[in-house]
Amino acid sequence: MNTNQLNCQNCEELYDEGFQFCPHCGQKTNDELTIGVLFYNTISNYFSFDARFLKSFIPLMFRPGYLAKQFIKGKRLLYLHPAQMYLFISVVFFFIFSFTVRKQTDTLNRELKKTLNSKEVVVLDSIEIRKRDSIAHVKDSTTRKEIEKTLKSNKFITGMSDKQIDSIVNLENLPKKNDISFGFNEKEIDSLIEANASDKEIYKTMGLEEDDGWFRRKMYTQALKFYKARDGGNVLKAFYDTIPIALFFLLPIFALIIKILYYRKGRYAHHLVFGFYFFSYLFTVFSIIFGINLIWDIPDWIDWLVAFSTFIYFIIALKRFYGQGWFLTFFKGSVATFTFMAIVIPTAAIIIGLFAFMFY
Repeated sequence: MNTNQLNCQNCEELYDEGFQFCPHCGQKTNDELTIGVLFYNTISNYFSFDARFLKSFIPLMFRPGYLAKQFIKGKRLLYLHPAQMYLFISVVFFFIFSFTVRKQTDTLNRELKKTLNSKEVVVLDSIEIRKRDSIAHVKDSTTRKEIEKTLKSNKFITGMSDKQIDSIVNLENLPKKNDISFGFNEKEIDSLIEANASDKEIYKTMGLEEDDGWFRRKMYTQALKFYKARDGGNVLKAFYDTIPIALFFLLPIFALIIKILYYRKGRYAHHLVFGFYFFSYLFTVFSIIFGINLIWDIPDWIDWLVAFSTFIYFIIALKRFYGQGWFLTFFKGSVATFTFMAIVIPTAAIIIGLFAFMFY
């Protein structure tokens, strides 16, 4: 036996002393555990944050459809795996997005508590009533400005135009600070809560019948919970927290839409690869946008320009990946975009919203 051999600390196989890596398992010969090594190994093992990511990032952003086409051709070690890239970038996106979520939930909770607690007023004399009405007018104007600002800041996501936002803000019957209704006698419910009545008795007063099923009972339970706590921000947070789970269903649905439009262009797995890379691109763009918005409020025209650029990217990616003509590609890309944005996402939003309210 050659005396110039060492035992690998990982697989315990013998190899020559001069090797920098074990020829059997690939572990580095002298791999001292430092903070840097620990951090790199963690990122590398779970997200494959290595040279492949750097090689994949530039083509992902500036060469639409290139990575998916190369992966289908068989070049699967040169670039980062589509699922790994999607996982890593989505984690980064939701980390950045969490700061926006926290701000929105805190604001919603604070405003909702003010709105619902404003019912608890005492009888005032005429001077105080006039003063209160004056203050209410100012608060109403402030509320409308807050609603307008919120709708415009989220216009990139909702897709609402300035005209639609103005029509909502200028509605004469826009709910004011004391106009929120829950569909039941709130004064009676308040008196029962103050008297420490049982939830069963309150549910009955709210309108729950003895023979109502589980779903209706759960709705009443959550409605009373919401009414007592005034924690609409937590419902919003539960909604946002459910989105990453929903995306595991939305992405395959997106790939299925592409498969239907390009039913002769390969297996479903090929379209799924395209979907992974395209969603990775979207999350990268959104991460940049939300990251900048945390520091500086981006003008609306830039948001719309970015939204339009993602559609252009999508059309170019389809053209390069599937190799069809520009007109047919634009038509199919438009159909896929409309189907996903106008049907799939709104349906998913309703389901997620219901789920968030039922289990927050």
